[in-house]
Amino acid sequence: MAPIVLFAYNRPWHTEQTLRSLANNQLANECHLIAYIDGPKANATAEQKKKIDDVVSIVREQKWCKSLQLHISESNKGLANSLIHGVTHTLSRYDRVIVLEDDMILSPFFLQFMNDGLNKYQHEEDVISIHGYCVPIEYSMPIFFLRGADCWGWATWKRGWKYFNANTEQLLKHIVETNCQYDFDFYGNYPYVKMLEDQIKGKIDSWAIRWYASAYLQNKLTLYPGKSLVQNIGHDGSGTHQQSEIGSLADVTKSPIFISDIEIKESKESKALISRFYFKQLSARGKMKKWLKLG
Repeated sequence: MAPIVLFAYNRPWHTEQTLRSLANNQLANECHLIAYIDGPKANATAEQKKKIDDVVSIVREQKWCKSLQLHISESNKGLANSLIHGVTHTLSRYDRVIVLEDDMILSPFFLQFMNDGLNKYQHEEDVISIHGYCVPIEYSMPIFFLRGADCWGWATWKRGWKYFNANTEQLLKHIVETNCQYDFDFYGNYPYVKMLEDQIKGKIDSWAIRWYASAYLQNKLTLYPGKSLVQNIGHDGSGTHQQSEIGSLADVTKSPIFISDIEIKESKESKALISRFYFKQLSARGKMKKWLKLG
């Protein structure tokens, strides 16, 4: 079983929900759990520090896993730096890893899918990662590949993470030079290029957009399930980034997803379906914002 790396900070309720759903997985007792808990900011209040202490206590109480390693930062690194450091450090000791944040409800079959995917594609250089979340639409295939990488319940190998490039300027320059902005933005319907630009301007601090861009520019693929194994519960104002509520729309599947033999190439059909979903969701949100402003 691949080790599970969990990144948490100051959300005890969210952390508890994530760990509870993880413990309900059929393979949970065979897995090593490695938790990285970020430290307080310099101006943190006593209440904020207590929330971090509560998260530490919740993680320490976990008895379902094969082993538990706890890394507690004395100061605040921020999610991006914490995750990049934690994944890199873990993959210096293991050849694969499953990565979670503290705001995800998982299907009981999440770990099975992750480990099956890691085992099946461990020697396929074109496959960079396995992902647990998918947007809630009807797909024609039970599993499919997309170009790039993703961030809500995912797994990779040491050979995959070596492609991670933290230099946003280089990533954006390459995308512009190769004129692939339209495809990179899911046919113009999700603002991934703008996220790179915002990262450069310091408006956001995201490891995820750099992971997606790094994999995309290397023409690598990620395996997705046709039914989501992950629901994001972090879009309640408690987390670092709140740009989208799309992750909270998916209900986790109550059935296992089996990994059959499929062609190792991007599913243009699935990408088009997801693009239309993004268009509808973001258009609806834009209309609502306009209506609220007029009101």
